[in-house]
Amino acid sequence: MATRTLEGGCQCGAVRYRISGEPVFAAICHCSMCRRAGGAPAVAWAMFAEDQVEFPKEKPKTYASSSEGRRGFCPHCGTPLSFTASFIPGLIDLTIGSLDDPAAIPPQLHYWDSRRLPWMKFADGLPVFPEFPPQG
Repeated sequence: MATRTLEGGCQCGAVRYRISGEPVFAAICHCSMCRRAGGAPAVAWAMFAEDQVEFPKEKPKTYASSSEGRRGFCPHCGTPLSFTASFIPGLIDLTIGSLDDPAAIPPQLHYWDSRRLPWMKFADGLPVFPEFPPQG
């Protein structure tokens, strides 16, 4: 069976990525840092092992959004692209909205729902975690 390959990148096309294989999981995050970084009420992420992701052209510029986390974005157009953190070593989150085909990876759960904006309602029936979902 062939390994699935997906591609994505920023709005201007300067930063592109290629993913091999399936995500660890995909989720919608409601934390305040994702809201601020994405300029949106929530951000959908797909998590992969770092060795599944290749940036064949320019790499994202990173910003230390906390003592634990780094957010990657295009240095030209500002598109939010990635998140890495010391509490998820060897893993990288990619914004599902930056995929060429965002419908290819549907979210499986919501996390940091304790921070969800009260007017943001989802009727998707997905599992909800008040903070980061349990690992393992």
